Amino acid sequence: MSAVATRLADALEPFIGGDLPVRLVAWDGSTAGPEDAPTVELRSPDALRRLLWQPGELGAAQAYVTGEIDVPGDLDAALTHAFAVAKERDLPNGRPPVRALAGAVRAAVGLGAFGRPPAPPGTQAQVKGRLHTRERDRRAISHHYDLSTDFYSLVLDPTMAYSCGYHADPTVSLEQAQQAKYALVGRKLGLEPGMRVLDVGCGWGSLSIALAELFGVHVVGVTISTEQQRFAEAAARRRGVESLVDFRLCDYRDAVPAQGEEYDAVASLEMGEHVGEDNYPTYAGVLHDAVRPGGRVLVQQMSRTGPWPGGGPFIESFIAPDMHMRPVGATAALLEGAGLELRDVHALREHYVLTVAGWIERFEKNRAEITALVGEEMVRVWELYLVGGSMAFRDGRMGVDQLLLVRPGGEHGLPLERSW
Repeated sequence: MSAVATRLADALEPFIGGDLPVRLVAWDGSTAGPEDAPTVELRSPDALRRLLWQPGELGAAQAYVTGEIDVPGDLDAALTHAFAVAKERDLPNGRPPVRALAGAVRAAVGLGAFGRPPAPPGTQAQVKGRLHTRERDRRAISHHYDLSTDFYSLVLDPTMAYSCGYHADPTVSLEQAQQAKYALVGRKLGLEPGMRVLDVGCGWGSLSIALAELFGVHVVGVTISTEQQRFAEAAARRRGVESLVDFRLCDYRDAVPAQGEEYDAVASLEMGEHVGEDNYPTYAGVLHDAVRPGGRVLVQQMSRTGPWPGGGPFIESFIAPDMHMRPVGATAALLEGAGLELRDVHALREHYVLTVAGWIERFEKNRAEITALVGEEMVRVWELYLVGGSMAFRDGRMGVDQLLLVRPGGEHGLPLERSW
């Protein structure tokens, strides 16, 4: 009987459009594929079972995070190589042909690797209920953001900013890039001492605290994560701005003030991706209704092109359930549809590559401590998440933009010549 790797290479040919583009090492120690290509190890027949039941990105991700598949060496280089081969061979993104699947099943049966689907990894989200109800949104946010503040403190910068920074050049530190982002947001919003600002989706409070410190404004930050609210309140006390910031456990749909009590400005950084496609007009309406006529609104949001409107099967299953992204023009149209006037769009895609590089550096530096805190499987989830995210921004499959808008009906005060 021929070796496992050789039989797998033959079975994979219809899926990958030709010879193996990687060095495959099977669980019996056999190998196939070019010696100078990135190495992929199939450590267990369960990896093959997962790929049969979940062909494509999700099955491969499940097998990777459980350790049934491993990629020793540079994961970025290996994934970059795989994407390049897929593009060169014009491989489809959808479900593989029935004929190819039938051949794979025969191979799996012959290798004793066919059977019931393996259970999902413990790190995979199990969010139930009707899409984007308040309860389901709380559970989806909890899956990701309530992981552990201690964990995030080992990956993010000291201000706990979990969004794209603003890098003057590639040499600035992660913290400096985040501080520059806060100052940029404040300038775009035209903040002055005493103004009232709403921070929709405030996270761990980094933006709210910085705006209070830098501009002397009063900020209300809203989040549906109890872990984030507790951290933000403690951080505000440590920084001595507790009298200027108010962190509320509040769904964004409940954040609109009474008429006549609207905020002078509203900011929402990388929150809109989580509200869902059907609810985005509601979210945009909240931003419009929360700001006074003439007030400014700044939305920082990721965008995506390609076959998946969300973050893709891996992101939606392991990182951010129910996420939805779209091209930036479609997001701008939805915000305008709520009655806001679009004034500026500032693309920051390259900045996110640098931000994620800073997160990866901290992740690798603190890997042993992170592993002790959350376990090896979650470490592999985040390794795949960070590397894959960096590649998506680098290669233009994802973007991130700051959209500056105003609510008509009053003087917005925007200068004729921009200083940002």
